[in-house]
Amino acid sequence: MKTNNLHQAEKKETVAPLRQSLQESLAHMQKHCNDCPKCRTECAFLRKYGTPREIASNYDSFQNQHLTLACECNLCGLCGAVCPKALHPEEMFLEMRREAVDRKMVPLPEHHALLAYERRGVSGRFSYYMLPKNCHTVFFPGCAFPGTRPEQTLRIFDHLQKVDPSLGMVLDCCCKPSHDLGRSDYFQAMMDEMKSFLVEHGIRKIITACPNCHQIFKTYGTPLEVTTVYELLLQCGLPDSVSVEGVSAVSVHDPCVARFESAIQDAVRKLAVLSGFALVSMPHERCKAICCGEGGNVGAVAPEFSEVWTTRRREEAGGRLLLTYCAGCAGNLSRHTPTAHILDAVLDPESAVSGKIRVSKSPWTYLNRLKVKQILKKKNSAGAVTRERLFSADPPIEKKVWGRIIMLVFFAAVIGALHGAGGMRFLDPGFLRQWVASWGVFAPVLYIVVYTLAPVFFMPGLPITIAGGILFGPVWGVVYTIIGATSGACAAFLVARYAARDWIQARLRSPRWKRLDEGVSRHGWKIVAFTRLIPVFPFNLLNYAFGLTSIPLGHYALASFVCMLPACIAFIVFSSSLPDMVRGRISPEFIIGLALIGIVMSVPVLHRIFKHKFKNK
Repeated sequence: MKTNNLHQAEKKETVAPLRQSLQESLAHMQKHCNDCPKCRTECAFLRKYGTPREIASNYDSFQNQHLTLACECNLCGLCGAVCPKALHPEEMFLEMRREAVDRKMVPLPEHHALLAYERRGVSGRFSYYMLPKNCHTVFFPGCAFPGTRPEQTLRIFDHLQKVDPSLGMVLDCCCKPSHDLGRSDYFQAMMDEMKSFLVEHGIRKIITACPNCHQIFKTYGTPLEVTTVYELLLQCGLPDSVSVEGVSAVSVHDPCVARFESAIQDAVRKLAVLSGFALVSMPHERCKAICCGEGGNVGAVAPEFSEVWTTRRREEAGGRLLLTYCAGCAGNLSRHTPTAHILDAVLDPESAVSGKIRVSKSPWTYLNRLKVKQILKKKNSAGAVTRERLFSADPPIEKKVWGRIIMLVFFAAVIGALHGAGGMRFLDPGFLRQWVASWGVFAPVLYIVVYTLAPVFFMPGLPITIAGGILFGPVWGVVYTIIGATSGACAAFLVARYAARDWIQARLRSPRWKRLDEGVSRHGWKIVAFTRLIPVFPFNLLNYAFGLTSIPLGHYALASFVCMLPACIAFIVFSSSLPDMVRGRISPEFIIGLALIGIVMSVPVLHRIFKHKFKNK
């Protein structure tokens, strides 16, 4: 496997041996995989990094690149489905993720949003257990379905309750995000606590709407029995709805986690037919299902691999409506091709065909989950067992509330002291710049030195930029700031290249830094320009990362200077107007600066829009 410049020369330190399960998985893959092209033909991840045997043979836990490599795999299992030797490389990649968690390399920064989503799902605010008297079965809709489709969630629950009046409902998260990220200890603790509560209160059966939840309960939920709402609807009958007029051709997207669940696959297809749809097969369905692109949170870590899956699915759909039984798949695929949830088609087939189904997006999904919870509370009957889940296997997060209060009091005291001592005259731009001019050449030199050191010590540059606009005005403020910003970027670049290479490499854990290095190797200074205009990486860390690449200092400095200049002008012009604004006067600099900031900030948005349109052509 090729090792990029970004990850070379890593020091080997004394560390604990590999987990036994990973050792066994690596050895098994090295012994039995014969390097046939079956899996690589299907998977962009394997096409880039090699066959499972090659990856297993080259695995080195001393290198960050190998520890985080598995975070670029969707864990979809298609490789195992097509393997002629019945191997399951996705299980090896999951073990590699668990190893990375043990070695504190995972979760990556890109995983934080997903973990925050999961953390809300298991919190007391969003979770709710409603177990009526004599309840032995509960409906477990998951996180995404009640968030995106609250009305459908409640309609299905009401319909199922007509068949079983003692049916309960659980709003909680199965913690599959943590499971797939390799956080085994956390996942197992959360699963055990949920399972214990349900079993202790007489629950014997779980009805799921989410295939991920179904797989989790099927694998880890013993002694609980698990079935899906789709299978159950075929047994108890469909809710009242009107079949679609005429025959509408659709295809079914099977979530990759359900690739071997033939009973669920059959049930979903029968529901589609009963709702008046005609089914058209696709090359990748059932056991050869492909990922929607979001599996394993790869969309956040290696979006180029996710795009391969969504592009393939869009091409196979051929413009037909896709029906799926995973709310997450529906949400991701609908951005690329017409997609609806199978329960959309069951409850309102005409709207599903016309694309008029009301589907919520974040942040409204959170409000919907709270809405479902409140309605559930009103449904409580006498003798019902209820709870909001308060248990968490994560250590408590200390909220530094007092620190924030102290800072606010401090700033209020400073402002009050300045006002009492006549310091408010410093809000007069003329007086302020006359005062700065009295310092002579020392003022701009000191400012440039501070700005140069800021990126080296990971200090935020925006407050310094604002100070430059206030102190030096819209013209000289731009001159001194762009000199300082470019000098600071170059200083961090040189520190990384010649003084602290190993230290920086140890902190660039995410695979996206490796892609940055690959991009520089192919495109040179254009990557510097792109990342300066479209801030996809943290600025200070980006300066250090470029120092580990092969780009010449001159190319880096010039591209940084030119492409940082637009944002520099915008913020300096705007900040030069702040003293006037505080005094209640709106100056021309304020209006011009605000407009320029709007233009600069619209560049990333326009880039995403044009990229999305180009990708869907």
